[in-house]
Amino acid sequence: MDVKEVYEARERLRGHIKETPVVYAPNLGEDIYLKVEVLQDTGSFKLRGAYNKIATLSDEEAERGVVACSAGNHAQGVAKSASERGIKSVICMPYHAPLSKVKATRNYGAEVELVKDSFDDAAAFAKKLSEEEGYTFIAPFDDEKIIAGQGTVGLEILEELPDADIIVVPIGGGGLISGVALAAKSIKPDIKIIGVQTKISPSMYESVKEGKILTVKGGSTIADGIAVKTPGEITYEMVKEYVDDIVLVTEGEISSAILTLLEDNKIITEGAAASTVAALMYRKFNHKGKKVCCVLSGGNIDVTRVSKVIEKGLYKTNRRMELRIKLDDQPGQLTKISGLLEEQGANIVQIYQNVDLVGETIDSMIVSIIIDTKDKDHQGQILTALNQNSYVYKARYNDAQF
Repeated sequence: MDVKEVYEARERLRGHIKETPVVYAPNLGEDIYLKVEVLQDTGSFKLRGAYNKIATLSDEEAERGVVACSAGNHAQGVAKSASERGIKSVICMPYHAPLSKVKATRNYGAEVELVKDSFDDAAAFAKKLSEEEGYTFIAPFDDEKIIAGQGTVGLEILEELPDADIIVVPIGGGGLISGVALAAKSIKPDIKIIGVQTKISPSMYESVKEGKILTVKGGSTIADGIAVKTPGEITYEMVKEYVDDIVLVTEGEISSAILTLLEDNKIITEGAAASTVAALMYRKFNHKGKKVCCVLSGGNIDVTRVSKVIEKGLYKTNRRMELRIKLDDQPGQLTKISGLLEEQGANIVQIYQNVDLVGETIDSMIVSIIIDTKDKDHQGQILTALNQNSYVYKARYNDAQF
């Protein structure tokens, strides 16, 4: 694939997409920047590739209509682009796709087919419809026109940050990172491109590691936008050629990054987008003394999951802790432990008690207390106070489990 296709896509996209900003994020470290693709129309970079592909369809292909598979963002990009050209679009989405993304896709004018199980099952059904109904299949990532459209993200980054040393990009099927890497390295060959996947769905990571395309089982993840079981053939080859490293992040790390971006940067991101900041925050690669740009690929997070993300993020950042404390079932015991926690500056969020079913004594209870804390040191002070007062307890905080 030639980089000239990215420049051609750039001209094709003018006036049809936003050139999203690159913003400085000093809270994340010195010389750290964010490419805020969450501000893109449809809330995701996917519009770029979808529009570029659909704009290049022949009149005959356009007449037949298009079909695509997507967990949500590609769906919206295809639906919006097809509607602008007056083309029928059918989108196959996994049954578990966030309701907000399903609704948005329909609002852009597409017919939505919900397919049980995974993204790959939705892809298989979309290809079946393509063969049976004659629709043109708009691949989510493994297509040169799609890749070229996504590559315009890389051009924009280096126009604003010509001295960038590292660009960090989320990886699902590999379309975004392939395009960004191709574009960026054509301008600045020594720039480093770091890809990020989740530990739950590391398909490109494992494929590159083993030297062949692999399918991973995967599982439920907050980063549903990059939960792809099998990388593309084109993207796999491009990642091998242009990407310098791929790192993995956990669900807790992603949740922590979403929370940080929301609180400190006032930016709402979905899990896939926040994975790049998670990789930065948890030092998955060496960036000391480097100018880094993290691509925030989309902001279409399902509102029903936001509370779960915040909760997980609070635990991961040492700002919430759960204690299970053994107490005598006597008057004043709850008041005493509450007073101790108050003295330590902890805010009690929730408290409930149960009979100690496995203890040796009949008159004992287990009190579960969820508290808000300031940081790791504060949590340590609280545990020290419990020890000094001879309480028997278990604690859950950060990665520590009962």
